[in-house]
Amino acid sequence: MKKLAIKAENISKQYRLGEVGTGTISHDLNRFWHKLRGNEDPYLKIGDSNDRTSKGNSDYVWSLRDINFEVEQGDAVGIIGRNGAGKSTLLKLLSKVTKPTTGSFKVNGRIASLLEVGTGFNPEMTGRENIYLNGAILGMRKAEITRKLDEIIAFSGVERYIDTPVKRYSSGMYVRLAFAVAAHLESEILIVDEVLAVGDAEFQKKCLGKMSDVSKGEGRTVLFVSHNMSAIEALCNKTMMLENGRVLAEGKTKDIIAMYFKSNSREEGLFKVGKVDKNEVVVINQSKLINEKGVVTNNFEFGDSITVEVELESSEIIQTPYLWIMVKSMSGPLFAATGMLDGFRPQFLKEGKNTIKCTFFNPQLLPGTYYFHMGIRAADGLSLLTKSKDIASFNVLGSVVDKGLNGTLADSLANDAISPLVPYQWEFENGQIYNFNTK
Repeated sequence: MKKLAIKAENISKQYRLGEVGTGTISHDLNRFWHKLRGNEDPYLKIGDSNDRTSKGNSDYVWSLRDINFEVEQGDAVGIIGRNGAGKSTLLKLLSKVTKPTTGSFKVNGRIASLLEVGTGFNPEMTGRENIYLNGAILGMRKAEITRKLDEIIAFSGVERYIDTPVKRYSSGMYVRLAFAVAAHLESEILIVDEVLAVGDAEFQKKCLGKMSDVSKGEGRTVLFVSHNMSAIEALCNKTMMLENGRVLAEGKTKDIIAMYFKSNSREEGLFKVGKVDKNEVVVINQSKLINEKGVVTNNFEFGDSITVEVELESSEIIQTPYLWIMVKSMSGPLFAATGMLDGFRPQFLKEGKNTIKCTFFNPQLLPGTYYFHMGIRAADGLSLLTKSKDIASFNVLGSVVDKGLNGTLADSLANDAISPLVPYQWEFENGQIYNFNTK
């Protein structure tokens, strides 16, 4: 039977907006008076949930509210949710950076945390000195740190600068050394926030591989916050989803990721776009996404072909325009169907409504969230839109392992998309069809 590494009981964290500390002197005196009389803090009964999209009626906000969970030793647990859900606050509480307003943690073992670039580093000290400082904070003896020193420096890749004060490091060098220290020193629990995004792709792969070794090989516990669902799925055996400061769901990683994507759905594949300003010659009214079975949806499986159908409205007849539809991730463009590269241009866009379809065949996108971006130019190159724009978003669900990809974790995480060139087809309502094949 596995032992518990972490047990959280009724964890809540309240902040007061617009002030440093808990609030005004009158509020602090009120708290003190209630405490002397043996009564509960009166401000625990007020406060809004942490929903940034609404104004709210209180100066107090609950960043976390009544969080309960258990983590067994050796588990790799992913923590996901939208920005502002409470993920980083939870890790800060666990790392004792700040105290919970209510509740308590029971932790079995030492915790090594990497919450933001340079956490626990003294900028005036060298990289080598900071390794010893961090180790001492974690309760390591000097002999233990010395034994691991060469391995830490080699992993970090900053050996040339190891005797230079870290205030002169770039953010990438900072996070390289910080992660190397946290991952190699002998703590029982490793907590990693989204800081790995600071490093380059090669180092991110290296870090994910190391965390996998720490969890599966060494039996240590890992808590990992990330918006990279491919990394979460590859590394974590369990996942917890937060929303507005509460635990919305927890369980098997694949199931929770699917729930996360579905919660981000917008009108089930139908997207309203509309006019940006009155001078646009062409307006994108709406778009919808269609899967291989002809179902309108914005959730697709790995390898599914994806059709985006766009309804345009033109104020005039436009001869041989340039069209492009790009697929991109949060990191940037991935691939596109574009007449500016393949030379294809439709015969015309008629005055009034036009319907255009573009299908990407077997794009092999890894699990995650992606966007369609569209632009239109006249034959002389002038834009017919005020600017190109995002017209739809969609999710790729499922596991790359389930789909038979045989690459290593590092290989599969090298890029957001596996294939930089994807076959596609344009289809216009006048019957004109254009196919682009990469072979």
